[in-house]
Amino acid sequence: MSFEVPESVLPLRRRVAAFLEEQVYPVERLLLEGGPEAREVLRGLEEKARAEGLWALGHPRELGGGGLSMLEYAYVNEVIGRSEPATQVFGTTTLQTVLMMNPVCSPEFRERYVLPSVAGDLRLAFAMTEPNVSSSDPTQFVTEARLDGDEWVLNGRKWFISAADRSAATIVMCRTEPDAPAHKAFSMIVVPRDTPGFEIVRDIEVMGMRGIMSGHFEITFDDVRVPAGNLLGERGAGFELAQRRLGPGRIFHCMRWLGAAQRAFDLLCSRANSRNLGGTPLADRQLIQKFVFDSYQDITASRLMVLNAAAALDAGDQAREQLSSIKVHTAQTVSNVLDRAMQVWGAEGMSNLLPLEAMYREARFGRIVDGPDEAHIQRVAKRILKSYKANEGWDFGER
Repeated sequence: MSFEVPESVLPLRRRVAAFLEEQVYPVERLLLEGGPEAREVLRGLEEKARAEGLWALGHPRELGGGGLSMLEYAYVNEVIGRSEPATQVFGTTTLQTVLMMNPVCSPEFRERYVLPSVAGDLRLAFAMTEPNVSSSDPTQFVTEARLDGDEWVLNGRKWFISAADRSAATIVMCRTEPDAPAHKAFSMIVVPRDTPGFEIVRDIEVMGMRGIMSGHFEITFDDVRVPAGNLLGERGAGFELAQRRLGPGRIFHCMRWLGAAQRAFDLLCSRANSRNLGGTPLADRQLIQKFVFDSYQDITASRLMVLNAAAALDAGDQAREQLSSIKVHTAQTVSNVLDRAMQVWGAEGMSNLLPLEAMYREARFGRIVDGPDEAHIQRVAKRILKSYKANEGWDFGER
């Protein structure tokens, strides 16, 4: 198996890289700071990306996307990940929700929400985590919905809900089957933004991150009524749908983190060669050479793991162990490489003169988002130990 970038993907990858360098990097600081001017600049960049055929490259072709396979998309998305605002510029942010929603939604909802989401005409929020509950164990969620005639009535509270303020609707994970086993007790229901009883309580600032991608909101549902047809998929299928979203979401994160690690590596090496200390370049110092070696090794290992997982998904494998492993490993890799790059750049590396400090905050957030590291570590270890307990073992060559 070869993980060289395919000839069919290489030109597209290079076009994305060129767009980043020529269009996104010059305004990156403005986009990271946010505000009305940043929104206007973003809209212009989105239009340019569409015009150049660089929009929604990983979305299914039948929905208006680029139709790339998971492995093909990995080669492109690792370039997009070099700049956090680029995920919005290239229309990638809606992909995991579209992949979850499209197979189970009604034709009406496909026209109303899915297709406009792919086109970038609207956003959809996803409400799962809750305050005062360990969200790494979602069976504890208490937000509920009961069927009253031909309407669902929702009550509860969710938080850290990205883009809830600017989304046309929110997909809500809620308890609908109180007497069912825990993993069959939840469903997903679509709540339009202007529904009475839906309220945004506050915007929770995360790691000081602002800009066009910011906004992690706490929202409440107070006797929110929506039609019974707003149920997404089957009753009690909430956990199954969540995995359809979270599994791809994890690998998409990892693809982008590879890009952030690459950019940090570039900055680390360029600084090592250009900065003198005591009359000699930092590159001549063995400690700095160790930084370079460790970063090379970390990125190479993470990248091969991510590409392997992408190939497994394309082959129809659920790749649960791979997805959990890459989520932990790649999040740690990007944090480590950024840390080394910032150390070499010194005070400048911690300022807004370079993208490193913003990338570093985003990377730390990555060890929590879509499941904390500890939950993934435990899940993989338990699966492996269970195989040995059953005398099956774990042959890496056949997994």
